[in-house]
Amino acid sequence: MPAPIHLRPHADVAERVLLPGDPGRALRLAQQVVDAPKMLNHHRGLWGYTGIASDGAPLTIQSTGLGGPSTAIVVEELIGLGARRLVRVGTCRALADLPLGSLVVAERVRCEDGVTRALGAGAVLEPDQELLAGLTGGVVGEVVSTDLYYDSRPERWEGAVAVDLATAALFAVAARHGVRAACVLVVSESPAGRIEHEALERAEVALGRVGAAAVGT
Repeated sequence: MPAPIHLRPHADVAERVLLPGDPGRALRLAQQVVDAPKMLNHHRGLWGYTGIASDGAPLTIQSTGLGGPSTAIVVEELIGLGARRLVRVGTCRALADLPLGSLVVAERVRCEDGVTRALGAGAVLEPDQELLAGLTGGVVGEVVSTDLYYDSRPERWEGAVAVDLATAALFAVAARHGVRAACVLVVSESPAGRIEHEALERAEVALGRVGAAAVGT
């Protein structure tokens, strides 16, 4: 694969990677989940870090930006740099009656986004089963990935527990390269309202630790 142009790594990319969308979340997780984090990337505002996880092995935390196209670019370049186990640790809007701040584990993802169509993926993609088994403490169900987060017709997503913008892109690119991927999300919005900023930051700690435990399997 050609040298990356969207990521400009200043440190090694670990085989194990956590993928938050938000650059600020990448920084906060680097401070919470790994020891001695080093800045991996800051190009294009896509903050990334590599440090040492609790098991003594390297772990990369790299933000993907917002949406499927940005996620697909970042994941493609990370794989070219050596990533082999990737877990998305992002946010979602609950479609079911789930508490704000609770975790959702993507058992499968319904593809309603442009990236998966461009890659020729099917209507549904599934995570790596070993990584999935390592994601504990959340509601397990189907997630919808879409390009239109604020869709006024959520009834189209009957049977799913949450909607996000990036999980399908991750799964599609990972499948294309034969690497392992999974996803755990924190509920930041539901029919009842939106989570407060401080509560979201507290929930991120659990999100990151669950993702880090799974990606180590």
